[in-house]
Amino acid sequence: MFVRIVKMSFAEEHITEFQANFETVKQRIRNFEGCQFLELHRDKHNTNIFFTYSYWNTEADLENYRHSDLFKSVWAQTKPMFNGKPEAWSVDKLVSLE
Repeated sequence: MFVRIVKMSFAEEHITEFQANFETVKQRIRNFEGCQFLELHRDKHNTNIFFTYSYWNTEADLENYRHSDLFKSVWAQTKPMFNGKPEAWSVDKLVSLE
């Protein structure tokens, strides 16, 4: 399993639209084959910056999602709202304490 972190910066006028759209698609993303976990975070001080954290079984699962109709439609709606280039990282979780 690995973690995918995506950082997105939105134009102020699109934040509400982004959050509403995420609300409608979050369960479908989370239920996509190979996705084990999904979270949305918002920067505490720069409130136009959001992060998604998703846990995937394999890189192939993430790639299947990234080539799916679901991802293509979500990305087509989300991309025009950005005010900066999104960044993404795939990382291995080494330690987790609860």
